[in-house]
Amino acid sequence: EFHMKTYLVTGAAGFIGANYLKYILKKYDGKEDIKVIVVDALTYAGNLGTIREELKNSKVKFEKVDIRDRKETERIFSENEVDYVVNFAAESHVDRSIENPQIFLETNILGTQNLLENAKKAWTVSKGENGYPVYRDGVKYLQVSTDEVYGSLSKDYEKAIELVIEDEKVKNVVKDRTNLKTYGDKFFTEKTPLDPRSPYSASKAGADHIVLAYGETYKMPITITRCSNNYGPYHFPEKLIPLMIKNVLEGKKLPVYGKGDNVRDWLYVEDHCKGIDLVLREGKEGEIYNIGGFNEEQNINIVKLVIDILKEEITNNDEYKRVLKTNLDNINYNLITYVQDRLGHDMRYAIDPSKIARDLGWYPETDFETGIRKTVKWYLENQEWVNEVISGDYQKYYEEMYGGK
Repeated sequence: EFHMKTYLVTGAAGFIGANYLKYILKKYDGKEDIKVIVVDALTYAGNLGTIREELKNSKVKFEKVDIRDRKETERIFSENEVDYVVNFAAESHVDRSIENPQIFLETNILGTQNLLENAKKAWTVSKGENGYPVYRDGVKYLQVSTDEVYGSLSKDYEKAIELVIEDEKVKNVVKDRTNLKTYGDKFFTEKTPLDPRSPYSASKAGADHIVLAYGETYKMPITITRCSNNYGPYHFPEKLIPLMIKNVLEGKKLPVYGKGDNVRDWLYVEDHCKGIDLVLREGKEGEIYNIGGFNEEQNINIVKLVIDILKEEITNNDEYKRVLKTNLDNINYNLITYVQDRLGHDMRYAIDPSKIARDLGWYPETDFETGIRKTVKWYLENQEWVNEVISGDYQKYYEEMYGGK
């Protein structure tokens, strides 16, 4: 008999979590009955406006709960037969972690442990002969982590060189793409030793260790995904790409750290969501999977690409001209201004996604230029969302939807 799967998704009012909620509702619509419990503390990065439509869906239930709250977490597990936990809930902004490290440790480490403990309790049906817990069939805990836990890679080339991929299955990750390039000889694999450099990445590495420890000590069915930088719709305007779009539209300077030569590996958020759900459904218990699309780029080139695409899109579309708060001629590279580098700024991140490509057949469907264009157009067409976030008005949604509950 088919058992309807119940997802517990934490942090689903945040950027990646919200995109994941949209992704699974679309993916299983008409194919499989699922139920989703959304757990979000609605800190500054949680925006119910982002998932307003999804919350009207009878399959979705919202709980305004902090993952550090033991009692409330216990209640959610006792009221629902949860099959899958997908933990996105995290304080995630590096600059904020430099300002206030403690909250990062509390949410990212203690919150994760609280979720694991409650899932373990709820899922344990008996004790095996060897003393280990025996869990209900088909349950899984997935920790959403980051490539930043690996630390920083060296940038070996000032100008990118051609990236050569030998493995046929891994070539799928870049099929139909030209101009494959890399800025270094080494990549993060799942076996790369952890070497986090900021309070944020240290807290995420700590959480990963706790998840793995629950897997080893209690034989809990866990998996971990580690992704490269995500971009796409519903991204908070403090992050690089949406911030640049916002400033260009206002004719404001574009602050770029240091010389702008730091390299990041970019992944369109929907491709990341596809990878997460694939690992959840088909990944091997106890395993870690890196998710990235061989998409290295220097920050300065990203900023220039955003300027170019914005200029082109606005020039060709009168609707978009209404969103522009400056003269079209002002959209040019002169807006770029270099600011003092971030403290302990990692030089290069680059993920090797060979394992998820080979073992699970994952590949990203959105090449970088297409993804950036989609993102730019989304921001141009969803200024209301952007303005609500910037003004802080988005925080009113909870009151409107759940008034005082």
